[in-house]
Amino acid sequence: MSEYDLVVIGGGTGGYTAAIRAKQLGLSAAIIERDKIGGTCLHRGCIPTKAWLQSAETLTRVRGAGPFGVTTGKVSLDYATVRSRQQEVVETLHQSIRGVIKKHKIDIIEGDGQIQSPSQVSVNGTSITAKNLVIATGSHPKEIPGMETDGDRILNSDHLLALEELPKSIIIVGAGAVGCEFASFFIDVGCEVTLIEMLPTIVPLEDTDIGKQLAKSLAARGVNIMTAARVLSDRTKMYDSVVELTVEHESSEKSVKAQYVLLAVGRGAVTEGLGIENTAARIDKGWIAVDDAYRTDDPSVYAIGDAIGGLLLAHVAAAEGFVAAEAIAGKDPDKLDYNRVPRVTYSHPQVASVGMTEQQAKDAGHTPKSQRFSFKYNAMALIEGETDGFAKVVYDTESGDLLGAHIIGPRAGELIAEASLARFIQASAWELGTNIHAHPTLSETLGEAAQMSAGISIYW
Repeated sequence: MSEYDLVVIGGGTGGYTAAIRAKQLGLSAAIIERDKIGGTCLHRGCIPTKAWLQSAETLTRVRGAGPFGVTTGKVSLDYATVRSRQQEVVETLHQSIRGVIKKHKIDIIEGDGQIQSPSQVSVNGTSITAKNLVIATGSHPKEIPGMETDGDRILNSDHLLALEELPKSIIIVGAGAVGCEFASFFIDVGCEVTLIEMLPTIVPLEDTDIGKQLAKSLAARGVNIMTAARVLSDRTKMYDSVVELTVEHESSEKSVKAQYVLLAVGRGAVTEGLGIENTAARIDKGWIAVDDAYRTDDPSVYAIGDAIGGLLLAHVAAAEGFVAAEAIAGKDPDKLDYNRVPRVTYSHPQVASVGMTEQQAKDAGHTPKSQRFSFKYNAMALIEGETDGFAKVVYDTESGDLLGAHIIGPRAGELIAEASLARFIQASAWELGTNIHAHPTLSETLGEAAQMSAGISIYW
């Protein structure tokens, strides 16, 4: 078949979600993918990095098993097995996703899709007709001018996952989610780590207190953290399997050296060579411009996921793909509220958040206040030996509405789901705090912070 109601260019999380939802709504659909179904998230991002982090967490817990009454011998990391297990996890999920797409009778067309017009796409010399297009081409790691990645000593995250040896030392430039996750992994498996961030705190998009707490934890484990620091890229030197960077930090120039440098300075949309210029779609500041239904300036061309900027998260791309498919099918989908999207950094300790920080709430015209409750006072955290961190609730003092929740600590990525639901149903801090949490559980930490916000805590 060479004519479809919907053709999706890019088979990542957002792309295949859009195709499946369109098929559920009675439309014919095809996915064009030049690499592998699952995209960056599955093959070079979310899944492989989390597999690595699970290995590091397991190593750390086994090494610290003594206080639990568990005696172990010499413990070490088998990096080859880490990589092998990562690949097994990825391939299992890859085959599962392909199976789901096949079940829905969606065609997968392998090759580079090039847009010839709003209704025509060329793949491997074959022309495909599409009543609607969804561009879901994702993103690529950004470079630093004058210090471009070479795949040898200066790496991006794709290069790093392909390394066959475990680095002895590494400098990570950029302390967002990606940089902090790799810093956490490498310090836990015994590497020397320097983490450099241009802004005043690490994970700079998160609540300031969260950034400070994560920096404290990483520094306590040996990470050399340099914030409010600028790498002088034109002074980069490489010699004897060493990379040397010059960094402006604390009013002076400092030299830092390592076996490898990882650039984790953000991502840019994949649009080059796609043929967007053959449609009325518009690029704005590097991203494809869309409306609330993810329609571009061309009425039959849509774009979702990392290609449009915003929150570059797989679950966001999936939600956007769902909305776009519904709009294409003639539905009237609700606008996606990005203030109810959970965000997770899978470092140790984990960081998770949803909604606004206190400052963002002030800027939005609210009268906010926040309360936090430490994992040090949580029974399950004490039992598990993971007491580093806290839960913080931001609420409006006039309405009592829950405006945001920010967690750093054990399994924060799982705990944030309750706060996400609370945001979705527009719950108050009182409702979140009054919800009964099982005891002993880590979730009580979030509940206690909400109770404090509502003035009903029996402990404070």
